[in-house]
Amino acid sequence: MATHSTACTYVIFGATGNLSRVKLMPALYQLEAAGKLPPGSRILALGRRPWSRQKCIDVVQGWIAEKPADGQNPKVLDAFARRLDYFQCDLDDPAMYDRLRETLRGDNSYPANTIYYMAISPDGFSQVVERLSNARLLSETDGWRRVVVEKPFGYDLKSARALQQAIGNHLREQQIYRIDHYLGKGTVQNVLVFRFANTLMEPLWNRNYIDHIQITHSETLGVGSRAPFYEGTGALRDMIQSHLLQLLTLVAMEPPVSMEAEALRDEKVKVLRSIRPIAPDDVESHAFRAQYSEGIVGGRPVPGYLQETGVAPESSTETYAALKLFVDNWRWRDVPFYLRTGKRMAAQHSLVSICFRHPPQQFFRGTQAGQIRQNWILLGIQPCECLRMEITVKEPGLEMRTRQTSLDASLNQDGDRPNDAYEELLLDVIDGDRSLFLRYDEVERAWGVVDPVLRSWAGERRQIHTYPAGSWGPEESRRLFEKEAHRWRHSLDPETV
Repeated sequence: MATHSTACTYVIFGATGNLSRVKLMPALYQLEAAGKLPPGSRILALGRRPWSRQKCIDVVQGWIAEKPADGQNPKVLDAFARRLDYFQCDLDDPAMYDRLRETLRGDNSYPANTIYYMAISPDGFSQVVERLSNARLLSETDGWRRVVVEKPFGYDLKSARALQQAIGNHLREQQIYRIDHYLGKGTVQNVLVFRFANTLMEPLWNRNYIDHIQITHSETLGVGSRAPFYEGTGALRDMIQSHLLQLLTLVAMEPPVSMEAEALRDEKVKVLRSIRPIAPDDVESHAFRAQYSEGIVGGRPVPGYLQETGVAPESSTETYAALKLFVDNWRWRDVPFYLRTGKRMAAQHSLVSICFRHPPQQFFRGTQAGQIRQNWILLGIQPCECLRMEITVKEPGLEMRTRQTSLDASLNQDGDRPNDAYEELLLDVIDGDRSLFLRYDEVERAWGVVDPVLRSWAGERRQIHTYPAGSWGPEESRRLFEKEAHRWRHSLDPETV
């Protein structure tokens, strides 16, 4: 399989942490296995731990072996190990960055083209970028320099602007890759293919035919060891501000003039700019939050959020958040978009559900067919990557009775190995393809959407709603719906609408 031609050095800050263990190193290994890493490319792992190079290799190979499909090829493991090196560091030590420069520039085995991956706390982004700049490690005199930052990009609109100003003093926008691994998922990209490669849908993709759209991300897991992080974040910041708003832009955007990165992101920004602002007095009718309480998940009892280690006894941090948004443009005006995310829910999945309007005249009124159910198009993001179109058909027999059936298209055929989102995104950074990364104005506009809600919730003193762990969230969240007939779409199964 052809490799990508530009050799580079991947410098991973925080390489001994959980993100590196679970995502980055296994993804880089898979790129090695697929023959996609350019010849001569190196990986320099940075961490506080006093590891030798061999210790780092042994640990990383253990991480890869934790994934059953990953650690099966000794030749690939050996080739990957030859690319890997370790550099012990203290990010708070300014002198460390000079030593890093001597390591990278004093050894010809490290290609000059360099990617700095910030697998560290967002609080450290600006400091690390500033010190890399002071050590002349961001200078592009002998090749390109690219910096990858994980979400969250800021804590609110004000902090996002401050962070942008801090790193913008040392980097051009073209050097910054704000990663949202959700956008690397094949099904998310398939939204674009479904939207713009199938002409049968385009005439229907508007307010004349679509009743409402739901975007759901549910998890069965609780906060676990992430409680200290989650206490300062919450579900609205963690999922809706980034992942779900990005999905909304892909569903609602106009066709870009090309698939070039800037054209695609221009259309996404137009959607975010068109979202109707939520006035302070309207937060109650447009946003809902709750916490999980004790319950049963997977057949075993689990604690409530307030019983999790590291959670304050009086915490009002939401583990469930829902928003109702309107995109005020020609195509979508007055079509509600319902966004919902929650932890300790009944099932784990991500789903985009498009509900079509009833026909203007109920042709079968007065017959046993009765009220025809609305058609749905369902885009399964994870774990079931599929496209499903629900339609109404006549039941066999003499009477006029109908039932729901569906046209199903799995996006993975037998024998396909689904790519992890990080594999694609890590490769895109090497190629300089920024189409699936966030431009700053996207980040700023997304914070602008949720900021009024965050400010309102921060000022509230009322008791937060709760829902039992293992449920589909609080029934009270239905207050967001524009119509009495609207219901949360919980799964691909039509019986659970």
